[in-house]
Amino acid sequence: MKVKQVFTTYNTQEGKPLNNYRYCPSCGAECVVKEEGGRERSACCQCGFIHYKNPSPAVSILIIENDKILLGRRADASLKGGMWCLPCGFIEFDEDFLTAARREVEEETGLIADILSIISVMSNYLTPDLHTLVIVLLAQVVGGELCPGDDLDAVAWIALPGPLPEMAFEADEDIIARYFQARFKGAPVDSEFAIAEQKR
Repeated sequence: MKVKQVFTTYNTQEGKPLNNYRYCPSCGAECVVKEEGGRERSACCQCGFIHYKNPSPAVSILIIENDKILLGRRADASLKGGMWCLPCGFIEFDEDFLTAARREVEEETGLIADILSIISVMSNYLTPDLHTLVIVLLAQVVGGELCPGDDLDAVAWIALPGPLPEMAFEADEDIIARYFQARFKGAPVDSEFAIAEQKR
């Protein structure tokens, strides 16, 4: 199976232009549009702030147990509500990605997870306003009780190779299929931060 790590849900060449700040978030002065680094960006004439719009860093966690994969159904109010995905979420500014992964698993599924390895990194062009850079991690359950929470309204163990329920993200389908075919164990992670019990 061919490795794929860039997923696009819309034509990025025809999407609306990236939003620019009208007022500076640093000093409140009015911004102007100027070219910086070959792109048009919002810039503040008063304090020099330049708005660099970057992808949002996120984690997605593949949890396998007895040839079953853990999936969650996204709540109606969330992006792609009613569809299914791997446990996932954004990395907070003060978090490393391993801590973010454990937190997201616990918030969304009620389970405590140990992170085993990094199995991929993916770019997702989800909407013109939301591009993510996702670190995909392999994890195992070490505790907790299965219960949906946060952005999920249901969680379930699905037998591999499927069929899978209607999936929210093409990237999740791809990583599940590739894992099932190759059983790729991934690259090691920093054990000091990967083991949940050491941070509790």
